[in-house]
Amino acid sequence: MTAALSVSIVSRADWGAAKPVKRTTLKGPAQMVIIHHTAVAKCQSLQECKDQLVSIQSYHMKSRSFDDIGYNFLVGGDGTLFEGRGWGVVGAHARGHNENSLGIAFMGNYNDDELSPEAISSVKKLLQFGVSKNFLEEKYVLKGHKDLGQTECPGNNLYAALPQLRNTC
Repeated sequence: MTAALSVSIVSRADWGAAKPVKRTTLKGPAQMVIIHHTAVAKCQSLQECKDQLVSIQSYHMKSRSFDDIGYNFLVGGDGTLFEGRGWGVVGAHARGHNENSLGIAFMGNYNDDELSPEAISSVKKLLQFGVSKNFLEEKYVLKGHKDLGQTECPGNNLYAALPQLRNTC
């Protein structure tokens, strides 16, 4: 008998998220995963990551006029996963591609920071879980943000690691 696939995610309530202005539901499972970095200092502790999340959400909502934090999920350098908008919700992370995608941001600046094996492993598990629960198409396409627009995101070090996240299911 196979154990049920599960993944541990710090909820919005647990990191202190503000209530979103509105939430728009995806029309079906996400067809694409878009990988980002937050381009700020890598957080080193759970509390530091939570504080950073509150700051990112505030910036997205107040300065960028987003309805909520832009990403569906975020991952700390130690591999801790955090709920952003969550599963099945349209994000605000890649203009023109939000209606059919899942946005995952690695917390840090991956032009400079090195990627941890724990962060890669956690995102792999998140993707496998998403497919197993039909939140994500089995044959999803995985892209770096810079594949879809003029940006350095997700940083050269993270972009080089994208093959490790492809075809994880």
